[in-house]
Order: sequence, then C-alpha cells, then structure tokens
Amino acid sequence: MGAAGAMERELLEAFEAARKAADAVGEAAAAAGAGAGEGESPEAARCVDALRRLRGARVTTAALVSTQIGRRIRYLTKHPHSSIKATASDLLGHWKKVVIEEDKKNGALQNGKSSSTVVKVEKVEPMKVEKASPRATVNNNNMDTRVVNHKGGKVEKFSNAELRTQSIKVEKVQKVVHKVSSVENPSPVQGGPPRLTSVVKCGDASRDRIRAILGDAFSRVSEETRKDDREEVRNIIDEVAACDPFRIAVMVECALFQKLGNFNGPNKQRYRSLMFNLKDDHNTDFRRRVLLGQVQPERIADLTPTEMASDTRKLENKKIEEKALFECERGGAPKATTDQFKCGRCGQRKTTYYQLQTRSADEPMTTFVTCVNCNNHWKFC
Repeated sequence: MGAAGAMERELLEAFEAARKAADAVGEAAAAAGAGAGEGESPEAARCVDALRRLRGARVTTAALVSTQIGRRIRYLTKHPHSSIKATASDLLGHWKKVVIEEDKKNGALQNGKSSSTVVKVEKVEPMKVEKASPRATVNNNNMDTRVVNHKGGKVEKFSNAELRTQSIKVEKVQKVVHKVSSVENPSPVQGGPPRLTSVVKCGDASRDRIRAILGDAFSRVSEETRKDDREEVRNIIDEVAACDPFRIAVMVECALFQKLGNFNGPNKQRYRSLMFNLKDDHNTDFRRRVLLGQVQPERIADLTPTEMASDTRKLENKKIEEKALFECERGGAPKATTDQFKCGRCGQRKTTYYQLQTRSADEPMTTFVTCVNCNNHWKFC
C-alpha cells in the first residue's frame, strides 16, 4: 500500500508542476497575442520536463485509474505551444500501451491458471510369482500375462507354458489418474477498473483517517439517493450506483493534501469544515455532487460555505437575502409614495417605492415597491 501511495503522490506532484507551467505559458501567450506561444520560454521548458518525468515514471493501471491523471492531462494535447502539445500526446500514447500490455499480461496469467492439469501417477506394487502349477495356470489358454523384466526395464509377454517352467518376479502396475483443477478461479474479465472494497491506505495515520471518513460518507450516497423525496434525484440512482465511493474518497483526499497539506497543519480548521459538510446528515446534495464529479476534487479545498450548502439551504439563504433587501430601507432614504404602480395582488395603486444599486455601477438601479393596502412586495429593474 505504501508503494502505491508513493507512486500516486509522485504522479500528482509531476502533473501539478506541468499544469502550472502550462497555464503560465498560456497566459503569457494570451497577453502577447497570437503566435507568441510558439517561442521557447522557461515555463514551457519546465512543463515539458515535468511531462517527460511522467513519461519515464513507472506506472500501473491501478495508479492511473485512482489518480485519473490521464483525463486531467488530456487538455494539454490541445495546448497552443507545439512542444507541450506533442509531449502530452506522446505521454498519453505511452500510457495507453502500458494499460494494454498489463491487460494482456493479466489475461495470459488468468488463462494459465484456469487450465486444468492432468497428472498421471503410477503406483507400483512388487509381487513375486513362484512357479505356477498346471491347475493354477491353465484355466484360460488364451490368457497372456504382462510382466516386467527388472534387468532391462522393458515389458515382455510370456505364455502360460513359460510360466510353468519359470519362476519370475511380476510387478503389478496400477495407474491412477488425478485431475487437478486450477488452484485459483480466474476472475471474470471486467470492462473497467475493479471496484474497490475499501479505501487504499497510504501509511500516514492522519491521511488514512481522512480517507476512511470520506469513504464512509460517499458509501451512504446510494442509499440516500434511493430514499430522497425528490423525483429528479431518485432518477439518477443508476448513475450514483455506478460510481466507486472508495476510489473517489482517495482522489478527494489526495487533492486536499496537495492543496492544504497535512491535517494537523495550519489548515486544520479548513479540513474540519470540509469534513463536517461532507459527512453532514442534512447535506446529502454536496456529497452526491462530489461523488458524481459535478464538483471536481481540485476545487473542494477552495469552496465557500455557501457553495457547499445543500439545495434546501441555498433556497432558504436566497429567501433571507430577498427579505433583507426589502427590509433594508430602515435607516435609509425615505420612501416615495406614488400611484404609478399597480399591485398585482389587490389591484390598488397606493404604493411606496425606493431604489438601490444592487448590481454593478453600469447597470440600472433596482426599484423595490410595497403596496400600502395589502403590504405586497415586488421589485424590477
């Protein structure tokens, strides 16, 4: 488990270095204008060097699947810089060959184990036959006896007449055939990566604890989706069931470790806030979005509490904000009375209104209207 974690960590570190350098090259090219991205620069050299390090690293299919690094690095194959684009394309081609060769190797190994082996065992029992009497040997004139000559080790046939006159040593050979089945039943060929039954540990106690918490939280999403009151949520149960919660837990923990460092470091409070929202019984929507990939693991560390809130909580917050906007006139400019607006509830034109700049400065002000008769509120721009 430690070697696998070190491999994943090495891949993610090299990818992060390549991504940052590639983004810097793209920003410089955008600032300089079209065609400027083809020149050599220190950032482009660092990106190409990081991609070459990934090319030379020893990888396995399990490491590529758990880190999802192939999907992350695919956008570099469309980078405006020709060297970065060519190196990224070559890297993806190399990884595809690695996966194909490993699949072929595993398939040959499984076929070798599944074939049955037939083992023939000959059990030899020595038996000495003394000079046979006529009454004992001449019961069937056509009977021949197979005996073994110990001197030469070859098989000879003797007739009944010869058996009367010779004292020979006969070995009785019993052939026992054992059919030995395969020691291990080959696992069925699967169309994708194997589904994890538990989180992959990296050897660090604090990181393993975070992975266990995330794995437990994501494992509950399938049952929560099935029991949800909203029909639109229940309709995606198949999509949720197809996700691997333990693999997603490892990916999320790796992304958090890259961004925030160790759990007991300076970002300990940030870790606690994220863990609370991910395992909160009333925040099933956030867990489901992360499991389905709607929230990428790289973005989780930067999410605000509002972004992590459940759909129900977001709706409540929106209502509170709208109510606060209507009530914020207290202590502000006095209301103006007018009959220009007609209430949509009671039809009266006795209204008061005020205006606030709720958007950017170049946008028109928002007008808030209140009906004096029925206290109905509405707004328009």
